[in-house]
Amino acid sequence: MTNMTVTLSATLAANEDIDRRRRAGERVLHLAFGEAGLPVHPALRDRLAGAAERNGYGPVAGASGLRSAAAGYWTRRGLPTDPELVVCGPGSKSLLYGLLLAIGGDIVLPMPSWVSYAAQAELVGSRPILVPAPPGGGGVPDPDLVAGAVRRARAQGRTVNSLLVTLPDNPTGRLAGPETIARLVEIARELDLMIISDEIYRDVVHDPALPFTSPADLAPERTIITTGLSKSLALGGWRIGVARLPAGSHALHRSLLAVASEIWSAPAAPVQEAAAYAFDEPQELLARIELGRRLHGTVARAVHERFIEIGADVPAPQGGFYLYPDLSHLGLGGSAEITKILLEEHGIGVLPGHAFGDDPAAARVRVAVSLLYGETSEERLTALNSPNPLQLPWIADNLDYLSTGLNELASVRHGAVREQRPAFVPTPCHS
Repeated sequence: MTNMTVTLSATLAANEDIDRRRRAGERVLHLAFGEAGLPVHPALRDRLAGAAERNGYGPVAGASGLRSAAAGYWTRRGLPTDPELVVCGPGSKSLLYGLLLAIGGDIVLPMPSWVSYAAQAELVGSRPILVPAPPGGGGVPDPDLVAGAVRRARAQGRTVNSLLVTLPDNPTGRLAGPETIARLVEIARELDLMIISDEIYRDVVHDPALPFTSPADLAPERTIITTGLSKSLALGGWRIGVARLPAGSHALHRSLLAVASEIWSAPAAPVQEAAAYAFDEPQELLARIELGRRLHGTVARAVHERFIEIGADVPAPQGGFYLYPDLSHLGLGGSAEITKILLEEHGIGVLPGHAFGDDPAAARVRVAVSLLYGETSEERLTALNSPNPLQLPWIADNLDYLSTGLNELASVRHGAVREQRPAFVPTPCHS
């Protein structure tokens, strides 16, 4: 029997630590947790409540209505989809874990990449192969480096069966362009690799005109897509996700269902009912997604400006609610050290880059902006509907607090003497 030490997900651990500090009265700007930070749309709430009496397990693959709605979602994006090759689960995170078990072998991951990819791979006995993203990019392993990494691993006797991409990316907020995806697909074909494309942020690309190419557009025979509603419609706590399997992948389908039957049995029936309505994309939900896309982009760009002002190297965000600034120019240590300084001395909570598989010596951190929108549902809804969210007093206050903390941090490099913030300050209340 193999002994394995499993630690709490870095994002969840940071969230709990920041919540603890806040309960103790400390003001912490929460930039560490990738929650969409928006209220539930009333139509979804009503659908969930209306299905509350549906307490049966249901099909392992998910209810037919949800699978058909998800198939329609992809078909409208140029990917004709058979509902029989859609599998639903309690979140795309669970589906990713099931896919790793079903596919087997080692997997190529971009570096940096979402904290759970490598952790899940290790849980199933796979050894992740971390390949740096292209310079200034994120979400995909550099196509120029993938072939060599896979061949070296196979020469050592390892079985490498898959690679994973995130479009757009967490942690960098970047979207890989069509040319990069095309090169990566060519290599995947050459090396006979399955591609898992995590597209949970697809509908929160900031600029709708930005070209989006899924590997499934170019290599439908070897691409699996996962997505969910936790980001586009802020339903993270409802735990629902869907996976689109390639046509003809009946063996993979059977294997994934076998895994699902032993781990989660079936997604929650009432949530499936609401999710089916969401994936049908009625106009009222499309309008909500568009408002969210606008808010995420506006605030992410404002936070990006604050980091640029102190000389950080940070690519402009393109999707989701993330940035990945490099603060190495300050000379204050690696990612763990800079994260600790930001939290303990400046009241700014971020995640260290090494949690995403990055070089611990580099002072890169993941910044999530989506909890800046307000402390209450009323504030968040106001932010969502505001034509000028940056002028709302609570968002402006959060951005000012961030600017002050970052400028204090930067002053260390120049030998300036500054007053440390008090450890405990009351969080301002806004009416």
